[in-house]
Amino acid sequence: QVQLGESGGGLVQAEGSLRLSCLASGRTLSGYPMGWFRQAPGKEREFVAAISASGNLPIYSDSVKGRFTISRDNAKNSLYLQMNSLRPDDTAVYYCAVSTTGRFPAAASRVTYWGQGTQVTVSS
Repeated sequence: QVQLGESGGGLVQAEGSLRLSCLASGRTLSGYPMGWFRQAPGKEREFVAAISASGNLPIYSDSVKGRFTISRDNAKNSLYLQMNSLRPDDTAVYYCAVSTTGRFPAAASRVTYWGQGTQVTVSS
């Protein structure tokens, strides 16, 4: 069984930065694409970014492109999300996700395992 644990969330002012981390345990995930989703209050969970198993192919939602960077360290079984130029509408719970089916986790329906989430709050 895979466990995903996110960290790095918190309260930050607009235009600030945060770096989220996701540590996987229970199984080596170096062979699978991984991603980040977020869910704001009253809204559906939405895709943020995903990265290939090798780490050389990232994709982003239009809302975060140019501001967020996804990366991974397979030796550490870890996934990261560097978030810069944060805006109040980035406020949400951020979830780490992995797809063990081989499909890019660019939609919630493609996700096999979820982390418990970490809160990011951006004040104006």
